[in-house]
Amino acid sequence: MIEIKHLLFQYKKKQPLFTDFSVELNSGSIVGLLGKNGAGKSTLLNILAGLIPEGGGSIIINGYHPFERNPFFLADTCLVPEEFGFPSVTIDTYVKATQPFYPSFDTEKLNRILKEFELDQTKKLNQLSHGQRKKFLIAFTLATNCKLLLLDEPTNGLDIPSKSQFRKILVSSVTDDQLVIISTHQVKDIDAIIDRVVIVDNGILLFDNDMQFINQHWYFDTVSSLNGLTDILHHEICPQGYKIVRPVIQGVESPIDLELLFNAVVSQAIN
Repeated sequence: MIEIKHLLFQYKKKQPLFTDFSVELNSGSIVGLLGKNGAGKSTLLNILAGLIPEGGGSIIINGYHPFERNPFFLADTCLVPEEFGFPSVTIDTYVKATQPFYPSFDTEKLNRILKEFELDQTKKLNQLSHGQRKKFLIAFTLATNCKLLLLDEPTNGLDIPSKSQFRKILVSSVTDDQLVIISTHQVKDIDAIIDRVVIVDNGILLFDNDMQFINQHWYFDTVSSLNGLTDILHHEICPQGYKIVRPVIQGVESPIDLELLFNAVVSQAIN
């Protein structure tokens, strides 16, 4: 679905964000896009959405070059940006004005998700709280049924119950012919729903594996002491002692700690 080859990009008078970034992503998965602050995650989503041009290399999404902004490409791509604004109109008015841009828009799905999020369609968008506006934008995006959904920090501004709702709604709403890319710093908000982890650092792809592969190769644990443990790849101090990553032994799996995995990858303990 997405084929990125040797992507180059930098803003004027700034250091390059991407120097030789390549990755292929296919439909039927929810991808967690992780990276440090300033690693270019939001920029990458904007490039994929066709909002800004790449500086070099090539990007093909379902046969289209994003920045050419072909109407068929735009009708099948939807972005939830981290920062956004809405006009002084009701939810219902906004939906009626914008849903025609998305041929696969599902009004029944939207109404169901709005109900789960407890959003009143007669309320004006600019009068909602930030969290309520974020929930509406997520609901609208899922209702477009676009083949490519790009979510930039979707859980920022959501309270704890809403984060739980978001995970449940996302998993139940996405189909096998869709690709969802979630860029986030809140890794604990998505660790139970993603299928694949992509980590970006210093303009290149550091890590790209699915959750099954991670489970089969690395074991995550908490121990009171490091004494006698010789196979530790990465460790961090925690209140219980140490969080550790080590190779899987005899196929025994563990819950994946995405934050620990990220730190291990960035420190080059895992690649």
